[in-house]
Amino acid sequence: MTDVLEQRAGVSVLVCDPAGPTVTTIQDALDLVGAAFLGAKAVAVPAGRLDESFYRLRTGFAGEVMQKFVNYNVRLAVIGDIAAHLASSSALRALVEESNRGRHVWFLPDLDALDARLAALA
Repeated sequence: MTDVLEQRAGVSVLVCDPAGPTVTTIQDALDLVGAAFLGAKAVAVPAGRLDESFYRLRTGFAGEVMQKFVNYNVRLAVIGDIAAHLASSSALRALVEESNRGRHVWFLPDLDALDARLAALA
């Protein structure tokens, strides 16, 4: 499977292939934003495609990636189980809780949860 543009809850979403390249640099994140400009309003990235440094907040990588998506007005949904990361970082837990209250960056268990979130915005 490759990254695919899908209509989900009436919103164009770039659904990223779990087997795709790992997002390890800001340029990798910008490449996803650029791919979204082909018609997507959101990007659903499997949690496993994000480099481990994303989940270690002291690196600053998560903040930089999230800021790129916000700056370009493209929603970012991190899809999948990140429980192991949450268990080892209260700061990450706080970031996830805060992000999930907003409208731009979400951490969700699966695409069904993304559909529900997008439908609630309509």
